[in-house]
Amino acid sequence: MTHVLVTGGTGFLGSHTIARLLSAGHTVTTTVRSLARRSDVERMLAVAGAPHAGSVSYVEADLTSDRGWEEAVTGADYVLHVASPFPAARPGNEDEVIVPAREGTLRVLRAARKAGVRRTVLTSSFAAVGYGHGRTGQTGWTGRIFDEDDWTRTDATAGRDVSPYIKSKAVAERAAWDFVEREGDGLELTVVNPVGIFGPVLGPDYSASIGIVHAMLTGGMRAAPPIWTNTVDVRDAADLHLRAMTAPQAAGQRYLALAGEPVSFHDIALTLRARLGEAAAKAPTGTAPAWLVRLLATVDPALRETVPQLGVVRRASNAKARKELDGSPRSNEDAVTATAESLVRLGLLSG
Repeated sequence: MTHVLVTGGTGFLGSHTIARLLSAGHTVTTTVRSLARRSDVERMLAVAGAPHAGSVSYVEADLTSDRGWEEAVTGADYVLHVASPFPAARPGNEDEVIVPAREGTLRVLRAARKAGVRRTVLTSSFAAVGYGHGRTGQTGWTGRIFDEDDWTRTDATAGRDVSPYIKSKAVAERAAWDFVEREGDGLELTVVNPVGIFGPVLGPDYSASIGIVHAMLTGGMRAAPPIWTNTVDVRDAADLHLRAMTAPQAAGQRYLALAGEPVSFHDIALTLRARLGEAAAKAPTGTAPAWLVRLLATVDPALRETVPQLGVVRRASNAKARKELDGSPRSNEDAVTATAESLVRLGLLSG
C-alpha cells in the first residue's frame, strides 16, 4: 500500500487532495501547523465523503521550522507539497513572503530526500508562469498562450503585475528545481501549476478565488471589475497531483492545471445567475469601467492590488496535462457553479 505525505491538510486544495488519495486506496499523513486543527481536517473530509478518513495520521509541522518534518516524511513513498504561505495583505517587505515560500519548499525537499521518498509533487502556481512579461496595447495579451516553458519574470524588467506573492511562487519553484538538480540525490520532482482554484468548498478554509464568488453572491461586488481569470476545479487540480505522483513520464516535468479559456468576472456573474437563479440575485449585472476601479483604488487598499490586472487577459494551455497525464478538467462554468452551490449548501454566505 502506497503511503503519501500531504503538506497543509487544512487548506482548500490540501483537504481535497487527501480525500482523493483516500478514495484511490492510499494511506495518508498530513501536516498541520497545530494539532488543534486536526478536527477541522476531519470535518472537511467528512463533507467530502472520503473513505477511511480516520486512518489519516497528523503531524504538527510548520514551513518556517525544521521541527516535525522528519517525523512527517517517515515511511512516505511520495510527498505532495501543497502547503504554501499566503499573505493576508501586501507585505511591507517582499522578503516577508518570498523567504518563507522558498525556505519552506527547500525544507520539505531536504526532509523528503533524507527519508528516501521516490517523488515530490510541488504545488506551484500559474503565478510562476505568466506574469512580468508586459502587455500588448490596452487590451491585454494578443495571441500569446502561456505553457510550461514560460516563467514569470522576477528581475528588474518585470512589470507592475509581479506582486511579492507572485514573485514568491516563481522564486520558490526555481529553488526547488535547482535543489533537485544539485542536491536531489535521486529524488524526483514534478510540479503542478494551478490557475485560480474554484470548485466545492468543504469548510471555511478555501482559496482566494472562492472569495470572488462569495462576494458576488452576497452583494459585496456591485459591478464586476474588468478582470479576467483562468479557472480550475479543485477536484481536477487534486486529481492532477495524483496522476503526476505516479506517472513515470511526469518526473522532472511541470504541468499547468486549468479548465480552458480565461473568463471575465462578468462571465462568472452571468454563469451564477444562469445556474443558481434566485440564489445569485445579488451577482453583478454590469462591468465597472477601469478608470473607476483605479479611482476607487486610491482609497481602497484591497482594490489597489487589482489595478495591474485590469484589462489583462492571460491565455494558457492545458495540452501537456491532457496529453501526458490524461487530464480531463471540468469546464469553467461547472467549476464556478460547484463553488456557489457548496457555499449555499454549507451556509457560508451569511454574516
